[in-house]
Amino acid sequence: MSYTSHFYHIVFSTKDRRPFLDEACLPRIIDYLGGIIRNLKGQMLAGNGVPDHIHLAVIVHPTIAVSEFINKLKSNSSGWIHETFAELKAFGWQDGYSSFTVSRSILPKVIEYIRGQQAHHKTKTFEEELLALLKKHGIAYDERYVSA
Repeated sequence: MSYTSHFYHIVFSTKDRRPFLDEACLPRIIDYLGGIIRNLKGQMLAGNGVPDHIHLAVIVHPTIAVSEFINKLKSNSSGWIHETFAELKAFGWQDGYSSFTVSRSILPKVIEYIRGQQAHHKTKTFEEELLALLKKHGIAYDERYVSA
């Protein structure tokens, strides 16, 4: 028997960081992402976003690579968004993503951070937030892909 603990904080944005995700559609998109996660044998612990990006705290099942997991989230949800929201025909997710492993000891803080996205983004842009996360986790980055 194998025992695992794979907690992740995942962040990805809309295509060109366009503000597609309004208060009417965002909760439904988060719920749909939760369904995809369950189908991938994972668990969504928290999900939230603002008009141009999404944050998820998830448990990823050990039989799937994180890159494949996120690819399935983005491709399946994109198709559903096009079918469900007529006004979002131009919607797309940006190429790429950010994912950060999370220890159980700080998981509650990550979940609180995700739940507070609307308040958090009254004072900080997505670019500022992403740069801070990348620096905090010691991830090298190319400025061209972080700035809008």
